[in-house]
Formats: sequence, structure tokens, C-alpha cells
Amino acid sequence: MNRLLVAVLAAIDAVIAAAVGVAAALAPLTLFWVLGLGGTADWGALWPAAVRVWQLGHLVPLHITLGDDYLIATGIPVDGARFVVSLAPLAFAVFTAVFAARSGARAARAGAWLVGVGAGTVTFAALAAGMWATAGNPVAAVYGWQSLLLPTLVFALPALSGALVGAWRHGDDGLIDDLRDRLDAHPRWTAVPAASARALGIAVAGLVGVGALLVAVATITRGGEVVALFEAAHVDATGATIIALGQLAYLPTLVVWGAAFAAGPGFAVGTGTTVAPAGTSLGLVPGVPALGLIPESPSSWLLLLALAIVAVGFVAGAVARARLAPSRGRVPPHG
Repeated sequence: MNRLLVAVLAAIDAVIAAAVGVAAALAPLTLFWVLGLGGTADWGALWPAAVRVWQLGHLVPLHITLGDDYLIATGIPVDGARFVVSLAPLAFAVFTAVFAARSGARAARAGAWLVGVGAGTVTFAALAAGMWATAGNPVAAVYGWQSLLLPTLVFALPALSGALVGAWRHGDDGLIDDLRDRLDAHPRWTAVPAASARALGIAVAGLVGVGALLVAVATITRGGEVVALFEAAHVDATGATIIALGQLAYLPTLVVWGAAFAAGPGFAVGTGTTVAPAGTSLGLVPGVPALGLIPESPSSWLLLLALAIVAVGFVAGAVARARLAPSRGRVPPHG
């Protein structure tokens, strides 16, 4: 395929990935603006708010500064007027990463993966820069370099990974084929990349599965706390819908927390907090219903969850060993 056409298609992929992500943030916020704020809505703040949600979902920390009027109305002390929100709703990043990986793989099948990855990355970086430049927000500020670099990396790294995998499978008449020729010259190393990739995929899938299972169990056992926090919020149907959608965006984050909890180190909800099988140390936790899933005093028996992570590693290693075993038995040809 013509390299120019590959570059154009990759750029379109980047535009779609960014547009869908922003639309996913903009749609529920528009609903809230219309039904929740009504005639008092400041429509000029809708776009900056949506962009900030999108940036947070792409790992950009938000530096929050609450106004004096809000502090007086809510009774929040002045010391709590400034804080940083860095807990990302990973659903945005996951969507961008998956879309970027598919874009890179398509560019590899077209025979121009370097052009495709480069065009897509540059386009996504330009879109991130445009959003940062047009989304001034006095309440939620971001550092310019973070708002450009972090979303671009969320797109570029999966795009490059997808392109490399596609080029390895289909060939590229270039760098990847040269690497395969070099490996073919050493039979013991020929199967290493494929075995490593398969083992890595099994390990990642296993960790995600363990994390998702823990979230499901926590939802069943601590569902009452989640419902109680929903009721304590005293929101109407619109507010409940917005909260539910926001928590859905955090579902991948909860899965990562579950995997980290099972592995042993656990996770933190804020500065100076720890949630781990060995013990939990929490301060004031926001009344977000999903946070009701966090165990207040986990049992020490939960340390046995680490065996699930060990099992995932064992399966991944066994699969890699099984794929490498035939290559070990091959005898190099003698000239």
C-alpha cells in the first residue's frame, strides 16, 4: 500500500481515538449540564471540563484549586482548597491503547508500520496539544508537558507494540525481517520471541482475571456498603446516572487494584494510605460508592491470594518452556 495512504489512514485512526474518548466524557457532562444545572449552566465550562476528564483518563494529574465561595458554602477548611487528583479512570486509556494497537497492526499489514506509527503518534500529539490550548480551567489545572507527553505515550507505545507484532507475523521487508533472519541463523533463539510474547500475554491475562475476580467477589460481599453510599449521596436520577457512568470508567482501575491487592503490595487511595492483605490504613475516604468495595480490615488469610499470582506465573512459564523445548532439541546444521 502507498505510504502516503498508510499515513493518512493512521492519522484518521488517531483522530477517531481522540474524538471518541472526548465524546465519552462530553456526553454525560452535557446531560448533567442540561438536566442538573439548567438555566444556571455555564456552557463555556463544558468543553474544559470534558477535556480535563479525558486528560485524567490518560494519566495526566489534575491540580485542583477550590474557590473561596465554594469553601464557605461547603465548610471546607482553607488547607483543603488545593490538592492533586491523579487517580485515572483507566477506561479512557484502555480504549486509546486498544485502538492504537489495532492501528499499528493495520499499518504493519500494509507494509509501512514505521510510517503508520509515526503519523498516528504525531496526529494524536497535535490533538492533545490542541485540547490543552483550548481548555483553560481555573479549577482544574494541568502541566502543559504532562498533558502533551502522557496522552501521546498512551497512544504511541501500544501503536508501536501492535505494529511490531504485525510486522513479525506478516513481515516488513525491512528491520523486522532482518532480525528474523539473524535469529534463524541461531536455531536456539528462533522460538524465543514467540514464546516470550505468548508467556507475557498469558501473564497479563491472568493478572487481569485475578483482579476482575476479586472485584466481583468484593461487589458481592460488600454490595451493601456500595448501596449505602449511593443512598447517602441523596442524588436524583440524573446524578445517579452520572455517578454510575463515572464508576464504570474506573472499572479497569478497580481491576488493577484487585491484581495489586492479590499480589501483596496493595494500592493507595491517597497520600499516606495503604490497602493490602497485610493491613489497611485509611484516612478520610471520599463518599464514592465504588470505594465501598475497599475492605476496612482484611483478614491475614488473604495473603494466600499471592498463590494465585504464583500460579499465573507458573502457567506462563510452563507455556513458554513447552514452546522452547522443541527448539532446544534441534541440532544446528553443519557445513
